[in-house]
This record gives sequence, C-alpha cells and structure tokens, in this order.
Amino acid sequence: MSDVFGISPSDAGLGALVTLVVLLIYTGRLVPRRNLEDVITDRDNWRQAFFESEAARKVEHEQTGELLEMARLGGHILTALPRPGQADEEEVTADARMDPAPRTRR
Repeated sequence: MSDVFGISPSDAGLGALVTLVVLLIYTGRLVPRRNLEDVITDRDNWRQAFFESEAARKVEHEQTGELLEMARLGGHILTALPRPGQADEEEVTADARMDPAPRTRR
C-alpha cells in the first residue's frame, strides 16, 4: 500500500487512522461533499453574475460611444451657427439680444 506521511496504513492502528482523518478535516484538506457542492454552486453563481455584468458593461460602452458622437455633432452644429454681428460683419452693440422679445421695464 501507499504511505501516508511516511506511515503505512497497515502499520498504524485504528486510532492513528482516525486521528489522521480528523487532522485532515481540521486542516481543511478533507471537506464534506455538502461543503464542496456549496462552494461549487457559489462559484457558478458568481461566474454567472460576472458574465451578466460584463454584458451590461459592453452595452453601456456602446451607448456611451453613440452619445459622445451625438454630443460632437451638437457641438459642431452650435459652432456653425452665426453669432449676432458676425454674419453681416457689423459690430454688436450692448442692446443686441438673442431673443426678439422687447424689453419691458418695471
């Protein structure tokens, strides 16, 4: 038979084998099947959550790119609009307004 920690199981007594099993459980090298299945289930749940998170991040990244392109387009449109006084090469006075509504004094 094979040696375990340098001791042959046939040479060791029942007490030594039970002690060995208890030490393996205590040190975490031997775990119950229920605990192992719980750890595997937990790992699979976290893996699935990671994949869902990555899919959502990818969609968000694509949407952010589209929004940035729309913002660039809006910036180009705003810079292309004529400003008061620049279209006709005339000077802008202090009473020039963007809105056509007349001023009312209170």
